[in-house]
Amino acid sequence: ASGVINRYLELGNALDATALNVIGTRYICLLNETELNMIDPSSLKLASLNPSACSQSTKDILYAKAKLAFSAQPFPAYYELIEPYLGGAPAVDLRALSKKNVNMNISTFSNLRRDSLMSLTPPEVQGLLGVYLPELKRWQNTPPIRDWVQTQKQSELDKLDIGLTGGTQEGYINLVTPKFQTPSSASLGPVATMLHLLPSLLVTLLVMSLLS
Repeated sequence: ASGVINRYLELGNALDATALNVIGTRYICLLNETELNMIDPSSLKLASLNPSACSQSTKDILYAKAKLAFSAQPFPAYYELIEPYLGGAPAVDLRALSKKNVNMNISTFSNLRRDSLMSLTPPEVQGLLGVYLPELKRWQNTPPIRDWVQTQKQSELDKLDIGLTGGTQEGYINLVTPKFQTPSSASLGPVATMLHLLPSLLVTLLVMSLLS
């Protein structure tokens, strides 16, 4: 599929609405950044795509184009058109949507850009989800919702009145521990050397402190 798309573009063809509908949601993630930037925003008006399974960079590019394509539409039509692309939305746009009573479903919410979701406050999340707010309770142990819950004050979560738990108690801070890549054996070489020399280094420091 990637080869066919590349050949199509090499022949000078455009990524217009017809081409995008042929590519569809199944293959839209195959487009690279250069190819995505070739898409005219107006083409998205007649295309049916959902890039939620694509890389973050792909979602970011398509969201920006979709926002341009649908910006003239009034609510709620705008939200219905932009919803498949919200995985690339920055926090400022989500905050604006939270004031529009959009009733975002929990699946769309859980696929938001992580940094955007993590910056939202409980009242903003309530504004986004609307009637779907109670669904947060069922999804509270699923990332990234779990991580969002852990960084909120429990007292603020209690105001949502849906039974969310796991937030930060007053006077405490919950840290979401990042996952680090296991170091390779090659990278462990300097570490192993330091560990081997550590006892002698400590003895040297101790002697120097006694002599000073």
